[in-house]
Amino acid sequence: MSEEMKTTNMEEESEAVLDEEMDIRVNHTYDDSDIQVLDGLEAVRKRPGMYIASTSSKGLHHLVWEIVDNGIDEAMAGYATTVTVSVDKDNIVTVEDDGRGMPTGVNVKTEKSTIETIFTVLHAGGKFGGGAYKVSGGLHGVGASVVNALSEWLEVSVYHEGCEYYVKFVNGGHAVKPLEMVGKCDPEKHGSKVRFKADPTIFTETTVYEHEVLRDRLRQLAFLNKGIRLVFNDERHENPEKRHYEFMFEGGLREYVKFLNKNRSVVHPDIIYSEGHEKGIQVEVACQYNDGYNPNVYTFCNNINTAEGGTHEEGFRMALNRIINRYARQKNFLKEKDDNLTTDDCREGITAVISVKHPDPQYEGQTKTKLGNTEVRKTVSDIFGTQLERFLMENPDQAKAILDKVIVASQARMAAKKARESTRRKSALEISSLPGKLADCSSKDASICEIYIVEGDSAGGSAKQGRDSHYQAILPLRGKILNVEKARQSRAFENAEIRSMITAFGCGVLNEVDTSKLRYNKIVIMTDADVDGAHIRILLLTFFYRYLRPIIEQGYVYIAQPPLYKVQKGNTVRYAYTEGQMERVRAELGDRLSIQRYKGLGEMNPEQLWETTMDPKNRTLIRVNLDDAEQADQYFSIMMGEEVEPRRNFITENANFANLDI
Repeated sequence: MSEEMKTTNMEEESEAVLDEEMDIRVNHTYDDSDIQVLDGLEAVRKRPGMYIASTSSKGLHHLVWEIVDNGIDEAMAGYATTVTVSVDKDNIVTVEDDGRGMPTGVNVKTEKSTIETIFTVLHAGGKFGGGAYKVSGGLHGVGASVVNALSEWLEVSVYHEGCEYYVKFVNGGHAVKPLEMVGKCDPEKHGSKVRFKADPTIFTETTVYEHEVLRDRLRQLAFLNKGIRLVFNDERHENPEKRHYEFMFEGGLREYVKFLNKNRSVVHPDIIYSEGHEKGIQVEVACQYNDGYNPNVYTFCNNINTAEGGTHEEGFRMALNRIINRYARQKNFLKEKDDNLTTDDCREGITAVISVKHPDPQYEGQTKTKLGNTEVRKTVSDIFGTQLERFLMENPDQAKAILDKVIVASQARMAAKKARESTRRKSALEISSLPGKLADCSSKDASICEIYIVEGDSAGGSAKQGRDSHYQAILPLRGKILNVEKARQSRAFENAEIRSMITAFGCGVLNEVDTSKLRYNKIVIMTDADVDGAHIRILLLTFFYRYLRPIIEQGYVYIAQPPLYKVQKGNTVRYAYTEGQMERVRAELGDRLSIQRYKGLGEMNPEQLWETTMDPKNRTLIRVNLDDAEQADQYFSIMMGEEVEPRRNFITENANFANLDI
């Protein structure tokens, strides 16, 4: 889970609304001269977001994945064993594979070398006809050319048949000179090497690659492609040997599930594993139950993370529910009069990875993260269902442990259902159904409304007096809410503070969340700037992540940043939000300063709280984003779960990065 700094301003938002209402007609002729033709890769540089989603840090890393995917595709085709990624001190990336090497002849259609064609022509590649690659991570044929277009410069070296070929592109994809043979190489050496530097005029936010993002994705690719070696060298560290990694997992998804469950107590020792293929579709599934309450299911198609699931996940759920219910009936875990177990019962506490390799994947939605091929549903269901049933039959002790957990989950679901019913509001207009502690705003326009989740009645009182009651609502919480990572749903729905939030938000909970019914455009966590405040913050984020995840995914959750210090010299008053700001204020104002260190929000009067933390003209809000579900889940399990040892290790390893005010 990452946090992105974002300052919001109500006046700017109002102006944006007014702009939408302005006349958008153009007083200009429309003739032949108005039609622009963008040559070569100009279109990519003009609208990079169409090709890599954004020019933020996420888009920057996307450049690496496009080139890495080409090496992985070569390995999946059976011609490469190793893909190496290196980042040097200037954030120049090198990706090398030991595959066949890109073709070095002349392309008939473009009359340029094939390598120049691959790197300068959109939709040019070997992934369309199915001859060079049966399955590939990207079938669009735009990866290499887009990386070239968005790089300050890019170099390609190819090794095969004892020769080294080289070409360099600059200024958004223009070849300095045609591909040429620059020398001889070991006849045994073969493969391709791409070296590039991202263009800072495109990636204006940052051109610095994040070590953890690169490392974790390469490790994930190694899990998804058993037997392929992924090497990562981060040469920016003062001791590069500490930033050298080699990932290769012969166990594939078995080892992936083991890795994901490493900080949890597992219900059964053996990982349930199945693989097979049908009509050209390869299926691999691994899963294992732990003693937690939340399912963690990760799905992939051709190594691409399908974060929204799709037909492969549907096939997995169908098989899981069908086989477990059949086994439960056969072995008398369920009596004749008992209702069937639900899919949610069967998924409680499961960690699963589903990976399919498809020659022609089709995706749904704008984000292309949901697999839509209907034939995949039956293929996954058949392959996984057959091998899950065999596992249960051959391992009766482990099967009993699984069924015991699922039956208890069913009982808890029924208890949770009763508690949950009381959190539902009959109508958004029934003010009497809102929690009593909520000081709601007067506006019913959700697009401008905000709700502040405030720690304690004292801070709640200041916030209620200092707010703009037209669009700002205040919900004070008493103490620390329940840690939902350690509690079943029935306990969570019985918790008064959790019930108040669910009722106030009005958008439902768990798989019923509908953000179109959310009563506020911003949910702002506002806690004290101390250890207790940080703890309450993580408890709230854990609850949002486990029970209201779409509100994080869609960007509705923010963290308020109250000041740490009030600095006064004469009639001049300044606020410092960080220690660094405090030092700058000291340097600016000089000596004889009156400094107040705020320990809690309750120490500020309503006017100060409004001015520093709630006024859209001055405040700074931290928007909470969910960039990596796997990593977020790992952190929540470590920090909020039952296991003490992983938490101790994490704190020990990261203590130097903490700035605690105890």
